[in-house]
Amino acid sequence: MTRILLTQNDVDELGPALAELPVTPVVLGVDDPEGIEVAWGSNAMYLGGHGRKFFGTAVHSPTLKWVQVSNAGTDDPVFARLMANGVTLTTSHVTGPPIAEYTLRAVLDWFQRADKWRETIAERQWKGHQFREVFGTTWLVIGLGAIGSAVAERAQSFGTHVIGVRRTPTGDEPVHELVAPADVLGVLPRADVVVLALPFGNDTAGMVDAEFLGAMKAGSVLVNVARGPLVDEAALLAALDAGTPDAALLDVAATEPPADDSPLWDHPKVVLTPHSSALGFNRHERAAAFFLENLRRYLAGEPLRNVVPAAG
Repeated sequence: MTRILLTQNDVDELGPALAELPVTPVVLGVDDPEGIEVAWGSNAMYLGGHGRKFFGTAVHSPTLKWVQVSNAGTDDPVFARLMANGVTLTTSHVTGPPIAEYTLRAVLDWFQRADKWRETIAERQWKGHQFREVFGTTWLVIGLGAIGSAVAERAQSFGTHVIGVRRTPTGDEPVHELVAPADVLGVLPRADVVVLALPFGNDTAGMVDAEFLGAMKAGSVLVNVARGPLVDEAALLAALDAGTPDAALLDVAATEPPADDSPLWDHPKVVLTPHSSALGFNRHERAAAFFLENLRRYLAGEPLRNVVPAAG
């Protein structure tokens, strides 16, 4: 029987499905983890505050062979440690829909100046205002994994022109144009909306710098739903003060949460949310279904889906 490390909540949810498989659930923090072969880093694990215990157990297990996580990104050093131990790491890619919806909402909210509606209604005033349309705008989506592709697909439904950036094209990207990372500066002047949806790494840290920001179009907005350190925040604040871009819609920051005196909290051209764009309710169901699919593949000796390649 294959021993699987998961939380009590996951056992309660997946009990009937697991009972049909040749597996033994090992409850995190309750059962002896000796001999675990599989570990599932579910949303319940994170929401329950069990991350440190889960990954500590996984990293120190000599028998662990495969870990599946629900993370959108795998840049945390613990994932590199697991793979260095010979552990196969897979992701579930279930956060594309909520992050894409967040992105469209954030841009629509800024373009339509929805804050003005909220203010006038709160003041019992019946006063409208004109607003900018998303229709006809050009979007530059940097990173076309599950999240960036979901953003591109939904943006196109609003009548936009989408330029995608991907290091290794697959030929089926849902964009009108596809360029390489080296060509980003050349297309930035055309983009009304720039979305960061790429992984964080040594080659992407601080990529949104003064040169990048200087190439952006007047009136454009920057949306970061990836990782905070992709952006040089000092350069961003200086660029916003200078007038371009028009706004920064940030679900992430270089330091989370930002320091109490950080300008990100109250800058008039920054909309800051607490790394919450992925938190759609339905991600739990999708993650559980995908884990069970991969578990059946694992037990049958079939290739796993969404394997994270080792760095380098």
